Amino acid sequence: FVEIHGAHGYLGHEFLSPIANRRTDEWGGSLENRMRFVVSVAKAVRAAVPAAMAVGARLSVTDWLDGGFNPDEAVAVAKALKAAGAVYICASSGGISPLAKQPAAPSYMVPFAERIRHEAGIATRAVGLIEDPLVADAIVAEGKADLVALARAILGDPRGRWRAAAMLGEHVKPIG
Repeated sequence: FVEIHGAHGYLGHEFLSPIANRRTDEWGGSLENRMRFVVSVAKAVRAAVPAAMAVGARLSVTDWLDGGFNPDEAVAVAKALKAAGAVYICASSGGISPLAKQPAAPSYMVPFAERIRHEAGIATRAVGLIEDPLVADAIVAEGKADLVALARAILGDPRGRWRAAAMLGEHVKPIG
């Protein structure tokens, strides 16, 4: 798969966020204009990769600041990305300003993935301090997201994926 990065203050997010995007042309102002860049990128990527390759997008669903990109807008962007050929949204947050007051509790971004999944009708990946495989399994089982990223857990423990599999009653056969 290919993932378009429209989060954490990177270029796609800069266009989406009214905090960063102060343009007055067709690339700024209204949400329709601000999402034009990331939707155009999604269409171009979808056209350039093989049909069997999934295309997804990572979005900062909220800037955590008044007047910033927000979950209502993220749902609209997710719908537009789905229409452009994306098959999932990774629902993250923040990154546009150091002034943001972003909470830091386990699973704090899961509600964003759940909302986009239900309102935009697209698969989502939940992120945000999710380290426990049993919590990740529950997120998927409860329909809050279709995928869960365990980046910190795996980066912090190179054998973490095997431990997670064992916790969930699975056996992983090593390759090599």
